[in-house]
Amino acid sequence: MPSSSPGKDRLERLRGLLEAEQANLEAQLADDDASRPVELDQQSVGRVSRVDAIQQQQMALAGRQQAERQLQLVRRALARCEREEYGYCLQCGEPIAAARLEAQPFVELCLECQSAVESR
Repeated sequence: MPSSSPGKDRLERLRGLLEAEQANLEAQLADDDASRPVELDQQSVGRVSRVDAIQQQQMALAGRQQAERQLQLVRRALARCEREEYGYCLQCGEPIAAARLEAQPFVELCLECQSAVESR
């Protein structure tokens, strides 16, 4: 790894943010009831309300999938912390900008490599 590694204090703070985000996402996923079937009782829920409930369920499922993806990124970032590889781009190996890590501590690529990936 390059010698210009992020400061130890900042890395510890970012690791704390990652651990807090992991706990938050795990709690959110454990408490999520988006996968429960929509009530079929037509007496209590009219057709329009049932369609609305199904639509809300689909939105909740999409939110759950997003939370699962983010949790996976957070766990991978924490694993990189353990290996002392955190803060470096997985593609080019250069340090990820401090401001980028502050905004999203779980990012895996520097801004340049991320832009290249997105432009493909």
